[in-house]
Formats: sequence, structure tokens, C-alpha cells
Amino acid sequence: MSTTQINKPVIGITIGDINSIGAEIIIKTFMDTRMMEFCTPVIFASNKTINFYRKLMNENNFNYQSIKDFTRLNHKQVNVYNCWEEEVQITPGVLNETGGKYAARALEVAIKCLKDGYITGLVTAPIHKNNIQSANFNYTGHTPYLRDSFNAKDVLMFMTADNMRVGLLTEHVPLADVAKYVTKDNILGKLHMMRDSLVKDFGIDQPRIAVLGLNPHAGDEGLIGREEIEQIAPAIRHAKGNGILCFGPYSADAFFAREMFKQFDGVLAMYHDQGLIPFKSLASGNGINYTAGLGIVRTSPDHGTAFDIAGKNVADPDSFRQAIFTCLEILEQRERYADNTRNPLKKTELASE
Repeated sequence: MSTTQINKPVIGITIGDINSIGAEIIIKTFMDTRMMEFCTPVIFASNKTINFYRKLMNENNFNYQSIKDFTRLNHKQVNVYNCWEEEVQITPGVLNETGGKYAARALEVAIKCLKDGYITGLVTAPIHKNNIQSANFNYTGHTPYLRDSFNAKDVLMFMTADNMRVGLLTEHVPLADVAKYVTKDNILGKLHMMRDSLVKDFGIDQPRIAVLGLNPHAGDEGLIGREEIEQIAPAIRHAKGNGILCFGPYSADAFFAREMFKQFDGVLAMYHDQGLIPFKSLASGNGINYTAGLGIVRTSPDHGTAFDIAGKNVADPDSFRQAIFTCLEILEQRERYADNTRNPLKKTELASE
């Protein structure tokens, strides 16, 4: 085996809900064997699950190697890490307890392998936030689960595409509760994470960040709410004083309608739909979800389980494929950043010898 093959990043891929489109978009992505030039994929699922969808999709030419440990890892082929051996009934398009149970199993095993250093990065196929709930998974999605799994103080749900990057102050929070999270401290925390991620993960030395208001017309100077005056604007001023190039608060409707996002490297939205509706509308199917603030790299497609089309062989793998490439790009950029900032005095001395 060549050194190039051994040094390829090993990317862990969780199956997601086994009744969703997860297996389909994974198989479609790696049917293109050129993907193996960039990484060594490890799908966390079971042979029987992959075989079920391979036959359903009539993709008998999709080849993989089954492994139960990483001593048999094949760098020239797709690997399937068996997370369970028992017979499991797969019912595409059906929302049930089984789909959530095995989505959680795959995620748990993948995170252990990530912590143990067997995989380099993680790409997660969609889960359903309701049927995955259990004593071991009491979270509103991947993002807070990963935060606690890696003992991070906080993380940033960061939606990225070629033409825009949108981070969320609040994620899966009921709209009626959003305002109580719009505080100066919370905003500052997310701004610091976004700035650090733009520098270390995306290679932008002096990123410009836009901050959206919470209320219509960004509060109209207090006429339609005071969060902009009392929390958001003070946070922006404080962040600027600490070297973060941030601006706002902007009225969300005009900001996206006038394509002002093109003037910034990142946008901080106050709540889920404020950020994701324009993002998904403008990202042209190439958007992905990145969890900033972790020591590891995790990405996912920007869509959900799509039970309505599961099992019909019509799911589009573009976002999932882009999630793979973004994971690889961030891993590479992190190495570049670490190299560029590693003991500059020592590097200068070596260069002069």
C-alpha cells in the first residue's frame, strides 16, 4: 500500500435514520469511485442495511468491505463498520422507533472511533429529532449532542456554501423562547466562535461578520422591540473593541433581498428560520451544516430525513457530497493554520540555517 493511500483522511459517515434517504445519498455519493482518491470512507451502519438499499436501488456494482475493527481498513474501497449484527426491519419512508434507535447506535460508535483516533473527520446523514429520543439521546439534534460528547462549552451551528456562511445564535428553540437567548453574552460567544472558525477553518485572516436584528426592521430604533438597542448593538460594540470586524444589526429581510451578505464572510442570525430560509433558498443545493467550536470536524447535508421520498431512488446526493468535500477542506485548512502558527521563531531559525 502506498504512502499516499495510507495518508488519506479516514472519514466516518453515520447512516442516520435507517428509514430515511441517508443510505441512498451515501451510496450515490460513493458510486463515483473517484471519491476514493480524496478520502477513505467508513460508513457506520451494518452490512444488511447497506445491502438492503443497494438492492432497492439496483446498484449491485456498489462494492464495499465489511469491517468490525480498523485493522482491516481498506484504503482503496468503501468500508462498512458493523455497528450491529441483529436482524432489523427496514421500512423506507416510515417514521418509527427502529429508525431512531439505530441512527443513535451508529452515531455513538462513530464518536467513540473519532475519540480513539481511528477516523479523521465525521459526516452525518440526517436523523429525525423526535424518534431518536431516548435515555442516552435527550437532545434536539446532532449539534448539542456533539457539544456534550466532546465537552465543549458551546458550539456554533454554521451553515456554509460557496456564496455565503450563516451561523445561528439559537438553533432548535421554539420561536416563543428565542428572545430570552438574545443576550449580549450569548451573542459575543457566538461571534468569537464564528471569527475563530473563519480564520482557522476557512483561511480568512480578517473576516467581516454581519449581525442580524431580532425584530422586524431591526426594531425600528426601539419601536418594534428593544433587543437591538439593549443587547445586540452593545454586543457588536464590545466585539469590535476586541478586534472582531462585525457590523449591524441589520434588518434580515433587506439584508438578504439586497444581497448584502455578499459583502461579508459570515452572518450571525438570531434564530433558525431567520438564517436557514434565506440560506437554503440561495445556496443552490450546495449548502452544508458545519459544527464550529469543536476540536474535531463534523459536517452534514443541509436537509433532513425526507421520508416522503425515501426508498424511491430519487434523493439528490449533492449536499451530502459537498459535506464530504467541506469536511476534507476544513481538515486541510486546520493543518495549514497549525503549520503557519507553529513556533514562528523556530521556523525562522531553521530557514536561516
